[in-house]
Amino acid sequence: MKTPDYAPTDFNDGFVVAITIEAKPGEEDRVANILDEMAEPTRAEPGVKLFLPYRSPSNTALFFVFELYRDPSGWDAHQATQHFHDAVADLLPRVVRRDRIPFVPFMPLSTSARNSARRAD
Repeated sequence: MKTPDYAPTDFNDGFVVAITIEAKPGEEDRVANILDEMAEPTRAEPGVKLFLPYRSPSNTALFFVFELYRDPSGWDAHQATQHFHDAVADLLPRVVRRDRIPFVPFMPLSTSARNSARRAD
């Protein structure tokens, strides 16, 4: 079994944006392509820790994107990039809804998670 290259604390330190997107009928594949095209340049941004788009296997019109930034300024910087503006301009006419909800950690990791993280080091 491969040892992870990360610790649980890596995912509990930052600024999360959870995005739900519902494509209009007939636009599902183009929405998937837009998210795919955004992935590489977004992951290359200095303030981005993770950019993970998902598609529902039971309703192919539904998408979920998990974005983890170092801090809120990383999200602000992302929204100022040309690839973001281009993607949003292409995306918005193709969707029924796009919900973006920011999150921050509300408590430290449990003691057992911290101990697991130390053992992984």
